Amino acid sequence: HVHSEYSLLDGAIRIKDLVKRAKELGMKSIALTDHGVMFGVVDFYKEAIKEGIKPIIGCEVYMASRSRFDKDSTAGDAERGHLILLAKDNEGYKNLTKLVSLGFTEGFYYKPRIDKEILEKYSKGLVCLSACLAGEIPRAILDNNYEKAKELAIYYNNLFGQDNFYLEMQMNGINEQVIVNQNIIKLSKELNIPIVATNDTHYLTRDDYYTHEVLLCIQTGKKLNDEDRMRYEGGQYYVKSEEEMRTLFPYAIKALENTQKIADRCHVEIEFGVTKLPKYGVPEGYTAWEYLNKLCF
Repeated sequence: HVHSEYSLLDGAIRIKDLVKRAKELGMKSIALTDHGVMFGVVDFYKEAIKEGIKPIIGCEVYMASRSRFDKDSTAGDAERGHLILLAKDNEGYKNLTKLVSLGFTEGFYYKPRIDKEILEKYSKGLVCLSACLAGEIPRAILDNNYEKAKELAIYYNNLFGQDNFYLEMQMNGINEQVIVNQNIIKLSKELNIPIVATNDTHYLTRDDYYTHEVLLCIQTGKKLNDEDRMRYEGGQYYVKSEEEMRTLFPYAIKALENTQKIADRCHVEIEFGVTKLPKYGVPEGYTAWEYLNKLCF
């Protein structure tokens, strides 16, 4: 659950610094899940491979509250839920790029949005996580609607298949997160859906907290001394080590182990330097040139 500089004015991590830090911490893999975009994927992939680290390619997509075609602020269409999607294989990578593209070309409303219709169409080869406090399931929990959270968990588990959907837990110093985690564990036991522990990462080290606060002010047009400005409370949104994560989740070791399980299942290979053009058949009785002229004129 990692946001780079390509989560514009929200992530404060440069790709090279991210990979370097992961290597310093002894990590064998790391994911990139920018908000609604995949702008950094190629640089991330190349840098990770160069440093001997497996790149996990993903995106934190925005889910439209209704349809991706609905764009009415009075009906709540400006509200959107988050969802983490990770490419498990090359088919998943292709489907992820399709979803993200459609989020811009069909669903854009303040942010690039997808909906359940196209998610169902392009779900193959993807691993899904229920996301941060802005995810649909955490929001339902915080709205005291456990049954809705349960309904959503069942839906996503059925859509992606057992062990391809994970209920996501975080520890970020926010009181609401504790409530969500308690209910996530309850849902996991009740529905037999695995849990996974992640860290919502927006800056590289703990010392980068202030820099990120400045970035948020630029994004929202606020000043640092504004009381009502957007904040990431707790100062916990940096790249954490395995030891730090184990300290945060002593009661959920399985959730930590599942991060490795997911990483082991993700294998995307991007081939560079090879032109891949679509193949079109030429009907009998035509030369390629004759058929091209027929199509164009």
